[in-house]
Amino acid sequence: MSALVHIVDRDAASQAGIDHLLRACGYQTRAYLSPDEILSQRPDSESASCIVVDTAAPDESIPDVVGLFSKAGLNLPVIFLTDRGDARIGVRAIKAGAEDLFTKPVERDEFLGAIDRAITRQRLANEQENWVRLSLARLERLTRREREVFDLVVRGKMNKQVAFALGTTERTIKAHRHKVMEKMQARSVVELVSCAERLGLLRSAGSDSGARVPAT
Repeated sequence: MSALVHIVDRDAASQAGIDHLLRACGYQTRAYLSPDEILSQRPDSESASCIVVDTAAPDESIPDVVGLFSKAGLNLPVIFLTDRGDARIGVRAIKAGAEDLFTKPVERDEFLGAIDRAITRQRLANEQENWVRLSLARLERLTRREREVFDLVVRGKMNKQVAFALGTTERTIKAHRHKVMEKMQARSVVELVSCAERLGLLRSAGSDSGARVPAT
């Protein structure tokens, strides 16, 4: 499915021009007359998409629009178009959280490049968010003892060290470690350590935070 661009523009002719350009480049589009209208439609923030907002209306403040979207939980990259070629507006827009800002008339290739970057960033952010959600769900499936084994293994402890720390046998630890690998869908200890690092589980490890890959 092609990426989706939401166009917010009060001017019908301007809106049609943006729509035509984006559709000719293979994007899907949806058009709205105001920020309030797009919020009423509740677009999916998990889709590969972004928002283009034309701020021709004098009552539309870029920081206010960004804040409105953020408060409503609409976490899509926002690219602004403006008639006012003031560098201070651009600085305020980026500081407010805008993805990019262009002064009209817009240079076609630069505009399309910004669209592509915004959608790529959104897609990667969604993939990371989904991975985190799935990994945390897998982590929740571990038993208390499996979680203890997980915590020690990803911090570089060998089986015999884990067994000593938990007061059990190395054979038992090997069995627990196998279940941990299976439940976390990790093909190697390296993947398990990488998972822990990406989830931020090693940052609270204190003096033992420098994880090493343990011997098998």
